[in-house]
Amino acid sequence: MIQHKIVNGKIVALTPQEITDRQKAEAAWLASQPSPLEVAMKELRAKRNKALTDSDWTMLTDVPLNPDEKFAWMNYRTLLRNITNNLLTVEQVKAVTLPLPPK
Repeated sequence: MIQHKIVNGKIVALTPQEITDRQKAEAAWLASQPSPLEVAMKELRAKRNKALTDSDWTMLTDVPLNPDEKFAWMNYRTLLRNITNNLLTVEQVKAVTLPLPPK
């Protein structure tokens, strides 16, 4: 923790009030930062969302997919949407692998 400041080129000790204010400001900043789990989930959701976007075309009504192919794509997209369910730790999030799209 910084306990000094520079005033007119000289090192000066912070007052007890300045130290308290600095500690409060640092605590507020730390509290505003996302947790490692939030960061990991955000990264996973970004990958998942890209995979969903890349497969949006399969849900259009004029796509030439037979019913089995359409069903396979629907299942794939459901797996993607559910991939973040029940993840409680960073380790669980990092262990997730996206499903492969249907062939």
